[in-house]
Amino acid sequence: MNFWASVGFTLVGLIIGAVLGFYFTKRKFEKELKENPPINEKMIRAMFLQMGRKPSEAQIRQIMKSVNANR
Repeated sequence: MNFWASVGFTLVGLIIGAVLGFYFTKRKFEKELKENPPINEKMIRAMFLQMGRKPSEAQIRQIMKSVNANR
């Protein structure tokens, strides 16, 4: 084999690997988001109600602000 053929095969292999890696990583990430969705205001309200408290909008906004600041 000559030099240019080996360079070509290497580049093709890298491109195929990058495309496959991107595809499978994206699929796994979407699966994780579906199984463990990020927290939202509805979930915060449900947690407060389970603790026997009625949350105010200010409390919910404060918790959402702190959650988003820690991301």
